[in-house]
Amino acid sequence: MYKILIVEDNVQLSMELSCLLKKEGYEVEVVTHFEEVVNLILKSGAHLVLLDINLPYDDGYYIAKEVRKQSQIPMIMVTSRDTEMDELMSMNLGADDFITKPYNVNILRARIQNLLKRSYPNANEETLSCGNWRLLVNKSLVICGDSSTELTKNEFRILYYLLKNKNTIVTRVALMAYLWDSNVFIDDNTLTVNVGRLRKKLDGIGVGENIQTKRGMGYYL
Repeated sequence: MYKILIVEDNVQLSMELSCLLKKEGYEVEVVTHFEEVVNLILKSGAHLVLLDINLPYDDGYYIAKEVRKQSQIPMIMVTSRDTEMDELMSMNLGADDFITKPYNVNILRARIQNLLKRSYPNANEETLSCGNWRLLVNKSLVICGDSSTELTKNEFRILYYLLKNKNTIVTRVALMAYLWDSNVFIDDNTLTVNVGRLRKKLDGIGVGENIQTKRGMGYYL
């Protein structure tokens, strides 16, 4: 879930915006004290900031400039002053986008979505980890340090199932049943061969002591 930080001193507007974004599935935090906005942004853990230009204490221009000294967090500047100079200054100070109030809800929604996609291109990549290595699910790729190896369909399904059941012994029967349900043809001998190949691939990129055999029971990670 993406977290969006709203920096807007108009309470009614910030609450309306918060409700809108929560309905869209975002986690939302609203700034209510404006003395230390730069620190609040840097410590928020947010994925994106909606930053009003006209704020008490420090304006949005100063805040954007200070944040950019320490962070590349995506920022959309929001203002009621529809001038080219405002937009130019916002971009020069490090903002990623600019929108004027009153804004069209659909346009704001689209700009937020597009900026998040650009800023976090691999956010939807499912990753399973074990020790110092990980499996990139969408790419059937195992990465360990600077090395990687691609897996065949059978190898991928075996490793995926073992990772999903990490620290648990998976019986050969359960593993073959899972592979059959995934429309992967495999029998007892094929399973043995594929586990052996998978171990060699993992060894080849530095994943030692990977798939363990529990004699008479099955495998585990």
